[in-house]
Amino acid sequence: MNQTTTTGGGNLTPQVVTTLDAFKAAVSGTQAAVVYLNAKLPNAAIPIGSNKTIVGVCGAEIHGHLGLSKSVNVIVRNLKIVGYGVGDCTKDPAFDAAVGCSSGADAVSVSSASHHVWFDHCDISDGTDGNLDINAGSDFITISWTKFHYTSRTDNVGNDSTGASGHRFSNLIGSADDVPEDVGHLNVTWHHDWWAENVNQRMPRTRRGKIHVVNSLYTSTGDSYCTNAGFETHLLVENNVYNGVKNPLSPDANGDMLARNNVFTGTSGTTTANGTGFTPPYAYTPEATGSLAAAIMSGAGPH
Repeated sequence: MNQTTTTGGGNLTPQVVTTLDAFKAAVSGTQAAVVYLNAKLPNAAIPIGSNKTIVGVCGAEIHGHLGLSKSVNVIVRNLKIVGYGVGDCTKDPAFDAAVGCSSGADAVSVSSASHHVWFDHCDISDGTDGNLDINAGSDFITISWTKFHYTSRTDNVGNDSTGASGHRFSNLIGSADDVPEDVGHLNVTWHHDWWAENVNQRMPRTRRGKIHVVNSLYTSTGDSYCTNAGFETHLLVENNVYNGVKNPLSPDANGDMLARNNVFTGTSGTTTANGTGFTPPYAYTPEATGSLAAAIMSGAGPH
Protein backbone atom coordinates (compact mmCIF):
# COMPACT_ATOMS: atom_id res chain seq x y z
CA MET A 1 0.00 0.00 0.00
CA ASN A 2 3.07 2.20 -0.23
CA GLN A 3 3.55 0.84 -3.73
CA THR A 4 2.65 3.93 -5.73
CA THR A 5 6.14 5.41 -5.40
CA THR A 6 7.96 2.08 -5.70
CA THR A 7 8.59 1.60 -9.41
CA GLY A 8 11.65 -0.68 -9.51
CA GLY A 9 13.06 -0.90 -13.00
CA GLY A 10 9.96 0.65 -14.51
CA ASN A 11 9.07 -0.29 -18.09
CA LEU A 12 12.54 -1.34 -19.21
CA THR A 13 12.84 -4.42 -21.39
CA PRO A 14 13.27 -7.45 -19.12
CA GLN A 15 16.52 -9.39 -19.18
CA VAL A 16 16.14 -13.12 -18.54
CA VAL A 17 18.85 -14.78 -16.44
CA THR A 18 19.35 -18.47 -15.72
CA THR A 19 22.51 -18.71 -13.58
CA LEU A 20 23.60 -17.47 -10.16
CA ASP A 21 26.45 -15.37 -11.54
CA ALA A 22 24.22 -13.74 -14.15
CA PHE A 23 21.55 -13.01 -11.56
CA LYS A 24 24.03 -11.44 -9.12
CA ALA A 25 25.39 -9.21 -11.87
CA ALA A 26 21.93 -8.19 -13.07
CA VAL A 27 20.62 -7.15 -9.64
CA SER A 28 23.73 -5.30 -8.46
CA GLY A 29 24.38 -1.57 -8.54
CA THR A 30 21.92 1.29 -8.94
CA GLN A 31 21.19 1.29 -12.66
CA ALA A 32 17.52 0.57 -13.33
CA ALA A 33 16.78 -2.95 -14.55
CA VAL A 34 13.96 -5.45 -14.91
CA VAL A 35 15.29 -8.94 -14.24
CA TYR A 36 13.41 -12.16 -14.93
CA LEU A 37 14.85 -15.16 -13.09
CA ASN A 38 14.22 -18.48 -14.83
CA ALA A 39 16.17 -20.87 -12.61
CA LYS A 40 16.43 -22.52 -9.21
CA LEU A 41 19.53 -20.96 -7.68
CA PRO A 42 21.64 -22.91 -5.17
CA ASN A 43 22.45 -21.71 -1.66
CA ALA A 44 24.13 -18.31 -1.85
CA ALA A 45 24.11 -14.86 -0.28
CA ILE A 46 22.78 -12.45 -2.90
CA PRO A 47 22.90 -8.66 -2.41
CA ILE A 48 20.25 -6.60 -4.20
CA GLY A 49 20.99 -3.09 -5.45
CA SER A 50 18.59 -0.24 -6.21
CA ASN A 51 16.03 0.53 -8.92
CA LYS A 52 15.35 -3.11 -9.70
CA THR A 53 12.28 -5.14 -10.55
CA ILE A 54 12.98 -8.84 -9.95
CA VAL A 55 10.41 -11.36 -11.16
CA GLY A 56 10.48 -15.13 -10.92
CA VAL A 57 9.25 -17.05 -13.94
CA CYS A 58 8.65 -20.75 -14.57
CA GLY A 59 8.90 -21.73 -10.91
CA ALA A 60 12.04 -19.74 -10.10
CA GLU A 61 13.60 -20.23 -6.66
CA ILE A 62 16.36 -18.58 -4.67
CA HIS A 63 18.00 -20.55 -1.86
CA GLY A 64 20.14 -19.02 0.88
CA HIS A 65 19.89 -15.31 1.68
CA LEU A 66 18.57 -12.29 -0.21
CA GLY A 67 19.95 -9.07 1.26
CA LEU A 68 18.84 -5.48 0.74
CA SER A 69 21.21 -2.98 2.35
CA LYS A 70 20.92 0.72 1.46
CA SER A 71 18.69 -0.47 -1.38
CA VAL A 72 16.14 1.95 -2.80
CA ASN A 73 13.15 1.43 -5.10
CA VAL A 74 13.07 -2.36 -5.41
CA ILE A 75 10.24 -4.72 -6.40
CA VAL A 76 10.56 -8.48 -5.81
CA ARG A 77 7.71 -10.50 -7.23
CA ASN A 78 6.65 -14.07 -7.93
CA LEU A 79 9.66 -15.70 -6.25
CA LYS A 80 10.09 -18.65 -3.96
CA ILE A 81 12.85 -17.82 -1.46
CA VAL A 82 14.13 -20.60 0.81
CA GLY A 83 16.58 -19.87 3.63
CA TYR A 84 19.57 -21.93 4.67
CA GLY A 85 17.79 -23.48 7.63
CA VAL A 86 15.59 -26.07 5.92
CA GLY A 87 14.69 -28.48 8.70
CA ASP A 88 18.02 -27.95 10.50
CA CYS A 89 19.53 -24.54 11.18
CA THR A 90 23.03 -26.00 11.60
CA LYS A 91 23.18 -26.15 7.79
CA ASP A 92 23.58 -22.37 7.68
CA PRO A 93 27.22 -21.45 6.89
CA ALA A 94 27.09 -18.78 9.61
CA PHE A 95 25.73 -21.10 12.30
CA ASP A 96 27.53 -20.72 15.61
CA ALA A 97 26.74 -23.37 18.22
CA ALA A 98 27.65 -20.92 20.98
CA VAL A 99 24.75 -18.71 19.83
CA GLY A 100 22.28 -21.05 18.16
CA CYS A 101 19.95 -20.67 15.21
CA SER A 102 19.78 -16.89 15.57
CA SER A 103 23.45 -16.72 14.54
CA GLY A 104 22.43 -17.58 11.00
CA ALA A 105 20.93 -15.54 8.19
CA ASP A 106 17.39 -14.48 7.47
CA ALA A 107 15.95 -15.75 4.21
CA VAL A 108 15.46 -12.05 3.39
CA SER A 109 16.82 -9.00 5.21
CA VAL A 110 15.93 -5.37 4.55
CA SER A 111 18.37 -3.14 6.42
CA SER A 112 20.66 -0.10 6.51
CA ALA A 113 18.08 2.53 5.55
CA SER A 114 16.68 0.66 2.57
CA HIS A 115 13.43 2.25 1.49
CA HIS A 116 10.58 1.97 -0.97
CA VAL A 117 10.76 -1.81 -1.24
CA TRP A 118 7.85 -4.04 -2.28
CA PHE A 119 7.65 -7.83 -1.96
CA ASP A 120 4.62 -9.18 -3.80
CA HIS A 121 3.36 -12.73 -4.41
CA CYS A 122 6.40 -14.43 -2.90
CA ASP A 123 6.81 -17.63 -0.88
CA ILE A 124 9.42 -17.16 1.85
CA SER A 125 10.44 -19.99 4.16
CA ASP A 126 13.08 -21.57 6.36
CA GLY A 127 15.20 -18.57 7.24
CA THR A 128 17.68 -19.63 9.90
CA ASP A 129 17.13 -16.53 12.05
CA GLY A 130 13.93 -15.23 10.43
CA ASN A 131 12.07 -15.30 7.14
CA LEU A 132 11.96 -11.58 6.34
CA ASP A 133 13.30 -9.00 8.80
CA ILE A 134 13.29 -5.20 8.47
CA ASN A 135 15.58 -2.99 10.54
CA ALA A 136 18.28 -0.29 10.77
CA GLY A 137 16.19 2.67 9.66
CA SER A 138 14.53 1.01 6.68
CA ASP A 139 11.29 2.62 5.60
CA PHE A 140 8.24 2.46 3.34
CA ILE A 141 8.21 -1.31 2.94
CA THR A 142 5.23 -3.24 1.61
CA ILE A 143 4.76 -7.01 1.75
CA SER A 144 1.68 -8.27 -0.10
CA TRP A 145 0.21 -11.63 -1.10
CA THR A 146 3.20 -13.45 0.41
CA LYS A 147 3.26 -16.77 2.28
CA PHE A 148 5.58 -17.36 5.23
CA HIS A 149 6.23 -20.83 6.61
CA TYR A 150 8.81 -23.31 7.89
CA THR A 151 9.68 -26.89 7.25
CA SER A 152 9.14 -28.50 10.65
CA ARG A 153 12.19 -27.71 12.77
CA THR A 154 12.23 -28.74 16.41
CA ASP A 155 15.99 -28.82 16.96
CA ASN A 156 16.99 -26.80 20.00
CA VAL A 157 20.66 -26.36 19.16
CA GLY A 158 23.35 -24.16 20.59
CA ASN A 159 22.27 -21.61 23.18
CA ASP A 160 19.13 -20.17 21.59
CA SER A 161 16.95 -21.28 24.51
CA THR A 162 14.10 -21.59 22.04
CA GLY A 163 13.08 -25.06 23.11
CA ALA A 164 11.00 -27.07 20.73
CA SER A 165 10.34 -24.03 18.53
CA GLY A 166 13.72 -24.37 16.86
CA HIS A 167 13.76 -20.59 16.32
CA ARG A 168 10.94 -20.65 13.77
CA PHE A 169 10.50 -16.90 14.17
CA SER A 170 9.19 -15.38 10.94
CA ASN A 171 9.33 -11.57 10.83
CA LEU A 172 11.05 -9.01 13.01
CA ILE A 173 10.80 -5.25 12.53
CA GLY A 174 13.51 -3.32 14.37
CA SER A 175 16.41 -5.30 15.74
CA ALA A 176 16.78 -3.75 19.23
CA ASP A 177 15.24 -1.08 21.47
CA ASP A 178 18.39 1.05 21.43
CA VAL A 179 18.89 1.49 17.67
CA PRO A 180 18.56 5.26 17.10
CA GLU A 181 18.35 5.08 13.30
CA ASP A 182 14.98 3.30 13.62
CA VAL A 183 13.34 6.38 15.16
CA GLY A 184 10.89 7.94 12.72
CA HIS A 185 11.25 5.08 10.25
CA LEU A 186 10.06 1.47 9.94
CA ASN A 187 6.79 2.32 8.20
CA VAL A 188 5.66 -1.11 6.99
CA THR A 189 2.45 -2.38 5.40
CA TRP A 190 1.45 -6.06 5.34
CA HIS A 191 -1.61 -7.02 3.33
CA HIS A 192 -2.99 -10.29 2.01
CA ASP A 193 -0.13 -12.20 3.61
CA TRP A 194 -0.34 -15.73 5.01
CA TRP A 195 1.51 -16.99 8.06
CA ALA A 196 1.17 -20.72 7.57
CA GLU A 197 2.57 -24.01 8.80
CA ASN A 198 5.18 -24.29 11.55
CA VAL A 199 5.67 -20.56 12.21
CA ASN A 200 6.15 -20.23 15.97
CA GLN A 201 6.07 -16.44 16.43
CA ARG A 202 6.88 -12.97 15.03
CA MET A 203 4.02 -12.50 12.59
CA PRO A 204 5.40 -9.84 12.87
CA ARG A 205 7.20 -8.80 16.06
CA THR A 206 7.77 -5.05 16.05
CA ARG A 207 9.82 -2.26 17.54
CA ARG A 208 9.20 1.40 16.78
CA GLY A 209 7.63 2.28 13.45
CA LYS A 210 4.05 2.47 12.25
CA ILE A 211 2.96 -0.98 11.16
CA HIS A 212 -0.26 -1.75 9.28
CA VAL A 213 -1.40 -5.38 9.15
CA VAL A 214 -4.60 -5.71 7.12
CA ASN A 215 -6.52 -8.45 5.31
CA SER A 216 -4.04 -11.20 6.20
CA LEU A 217 -4.38 -14.83 7.31
CA TYR A 218 -2.95 -16.79 10.23
CA THR A 219 -3.13 -20.61 10.30
CA SER A 220 0.11 -21.43 12.14
CA THR A 221 -1.34 -23.95 14.57
CA GLY A 222 0.98 -24.70 17.48
CA ASP A 223 2.43 -21.19 17.58
CA SER A 224 3.46 -19.17 20.63
CA TYR A 225 1.98 -15.85 19.50
CA CYS A 226 1.09 -14.03 16.28
CA THR A 227 1.00 -10.22 15.99
CA ASN A 228 3.11 -8.19 18.42
CA ALA A 229 3.38 -4.49 19.22
CA GLY A 230 6.71 -3.90 20.93
CA PHE A 231 8.85 -0.99 22.04
CA GLU A 232 7.48 2.38 20.83
CA THR A 233 5.51 0.76 18.01
CA HIS A 234 2.13 1.87 16.71
CA LEU A 235 0.27 -1.04 15.14
CA LEU A 236 -3.04 -1.02 13.26
CA VAL A 237 -4.36 -4.58 12.91
CA GLU A 238 -7.62 -4.86 10.99
CA ASN A 239 -9.79 -7.23 8.98
CA ASN A 240 -7.47 -10.20 9.45
CA VAL A 241 -8.43 -13.85 9.93
CA TYR A 242 -6.87 -15.89 12.75
CA ASN A 243 -7.66 -19.62 12.55
CA GLY A 244 -6.60 -22.15 15.19
CA VAL A 245 -3.73 -20.10 16.62
CA LYS A 246 -2.68 -19.11 20.14
CA ASN A 247 -2.33 -15.52 21.33
CA PRO A 248 -3.42 -13.86 18.09
CA LEU A 249 -2.71 -10.38 19.46
CA SER A 250 0.32 -9.70 21.65
CA PRO A 251 0.72 -6.02 22.57
CA ASP A 252 3.58 -5.28 24.96
CA ALA A 253 3.23 -2.75 27.77
CA ASN A 254 5.61 -0.39 25.93
CA GLY A 255 3.92 -0.81 22.54
CA ASP A 256 0.63 0.40 21.08
CA MET A 257 -1.87 -1.71 19.13
CA LEU A 258 -5.33 -0.96 17.81
CA ALA A 259 -7.18 -4.03 16.53
CA ARG A 260 -10.53 -3.88 14.80
CA ASN A 261 -12.81 -6.08 12.70
CA ASN A 262 -10.60 -9.16 12.94
CA VAL A 263 -12.02 -12.71 12.93
CA PHE A 264 -10.93 -15.34 15.45
CA THR A 265 -11.87 -18.99 14.97
CA GLY A 266 -10.65 -21.73 17.29
CA THR A 267 -8.10 -19.40 18.90
CA SER A 268 -6.97 -18.98 22.49
CA GLY A 269 -5.42 -16.01 24.24
CA THR A 270 -5.73 -12.30 23.60
CA THR A 271 -8.13 -11.13 20.88
CA THR A 272 -8.54 -7.47 21.81
CA ALA A 273 -6.23 -4.46 21.66
CA ASN A 274 -7.64 -1.00 22.22
CA GLY A 275 -4.66 1.28 21.73
CA THR A 276 -4.57 4.38 19.59
CA GLY A 277 -3.03 2.88 16.45
CA PHE A 278 -2.42 5.39 13.67
CA THR A 279 -3.96 6.63 10.45
CA PRO A 280 -2.18 5.24 7.37
CA PRO A 281 -1.04 7.97 4.96
CA TYR A 282 -2.63 6.26 1.95
CA ALA A 283 -6.16 5.60 0.78
CA TYR A 284 -7.44 2.06 1.28
CA THR A 285 -10.61 0.12 1.95
CA PRO A 286 -10.23 -3.08 4.01
CA GLU A 287 -11.86 -6.09 2.40
CA ALA A 288 -14.61 -7.98 4.14
CA THR A 289 -13.38 -11.11 5.91
CA GLY A 290 -16.06 -13.58 4.78
CA SER A 291 -14.12 -15.10 1.89
CA LEU A 292 -10.71 -13.71 2.76
CA ALA A 293 -9.09 -16.97 3.92
CA ALA A 294 -9.97 -18.78 0.71
CA ALA A 295 -8.79 -15.87 -1.42
CA ILE A 296 -5.42 -15.72 0.33
CA MET A 297 -4.90 -19.49 0.30
CA SER A 298 -5.43 -19.53 -3.45
CA GLY A 299 -3.80 -16.21 -4.25
CA ALA A 300 -0.75 -15.84 -2.02
CA GLY A 301 2.67 -16.90 -3.25
CA PRO A 302 4.06 -17.06 -6.80
CA HIS A 303 1.66 -17.27 -9.73
